[in-house]
Amino acid sequence: MFDLTFNVDDKGMLTPLTLAIDQAVIAGWTGRDPVARDKHIAELEAIGIARPATTPIYYRCSARRITQDDRIEVSGENSSGEVEFVLIGWQGRIFVGCGSDHTDRKVESYSVTVSKQMCDKPVAPVLWELEEVIAHWDRLILRSWATIGGARVLYQEGTLDAMLPVKELIARGFGGKGLPDGCAMFGGTFAAKGGIRPADRFEFELEDPVLKRKISHGYDVITMPVLG
Repeated sequence: MFDLTFNVDDKGMLTPLTLAIDQAVIAGWTGRDPVARDKHIAELEAIGIARPATTPIYYRCSARRITQDDRIEVSGENSSGEVEFVLIGWQGRIFVGCGSDHTDRKVESYSVTVSKQMCDKPVAPVLWELEEVIAHWDRLILRSWATIGGARVLYQEGTLDAMLPVKELIARGFGGKGLPDGCAMFGGTFAAKGGIRPADRFEFELEDPVLKRKISHGYDVITMPVLG
């Protein structure tokens, strides 16, 4: 267990809140549309990653992998980010944030579970109350940008109506108990525009077009050499 301090955005007013995080869950294959979901599965199969055992599927990784830093270090040049909404349980409430499930793709080709443990998972420092956005959840927008070879390109974009409804996602993973206190769950992602590829910098955001606000963050990717 460790503490992370966020700012909760309540109608433009930011209130600091320190949360004790004791587990991290990476939900995968959460697409509502089976065609779009299978497109992402095929995208990963193309780089040697096997189909999941179930859809959706809930991977565990160390809670300590979650970070608010603006840079991460990775081994080799085979990792990449994925924008995702993040749900955090706390004292019976659920907060919504935004993060990147940064993953080592080479390791993912032989073990998805191990790959989830290989890289830090950057998250933005701002949260919303789920109850403030649940009525227009499907209209929320996820986006990411990748800086590759000095060029910043739109990497992912989509609305949450393409993913399982949030309450269904929680119920499938945790049953009637709901999201546990101290659990941070990443909620799935969209296919990459132009295919999955590494980047020198990754930026992401969650936009609420109804309440006119965004949660955003970015980080540099520092590649460490692999010496055999």
